[in-house]
Amino acid sequence: MEKVLVSRCLLGHKVRYDGGAHDSFDGAAIRLLQRWQAEGRIVPLCPEVAGGLPTPRPPAEIPGGQGEQVLDGRRPVLTETGEEVTAAFVVGAEIALQLVRQHGLRVAVLKARSPSCGNLQTYDGSFSGALVAGEGVTAALLRRAGVKVFNENQLAEAAAELQQLEQLDG
Repeated sequence: MEKVLVSRCLLGHKVRYDGGAHDSFDGAAIRLLQRWQAEGRIVPLCPEVAGGLPTPRPPAEIPGGQGEQVLDGRRPVLTETGEEVTAAFVVGAEIALQLVRQHGLRVAVLKARSPSCGNLQTYDGSFSGALVAGEGVTAALLRRAGVKVFNENQLAEAAAELQQLEQLDG
């Protein structure tokens, strides 16, 4: 049975920067996540908390929005007040990669637009709500390792990927 790494905030855990959880799922998404939990598929993680950041915490963004550049040491992760929190984001991403290796994970469902978890877009670093194409730090590291990264709006695609992997392995 394939397991999947899932952002803790998507599971209702209050770990977001603002102390909340993601709570705007439709019924089908909730049922899918509940089924995965019942099946023992979910490996939960909040990379930012795992990396040592508190909850709540100041919002953080990547100038330019590119987690891959953070991994390469070319961009920082900064809070709204200019505090650099790059190290915590990188440590959290490395912990995610350890879990991927430990559990043989090939699929992750992470929080869209997050500076850690965003897989398609992230905020641009201006704290204005502007989005750019790009990945968060954890999403970039997992993708480099061959993990297929989805967000909460792509749960059907993630489920199809899990099913396809199980059929190939079956």
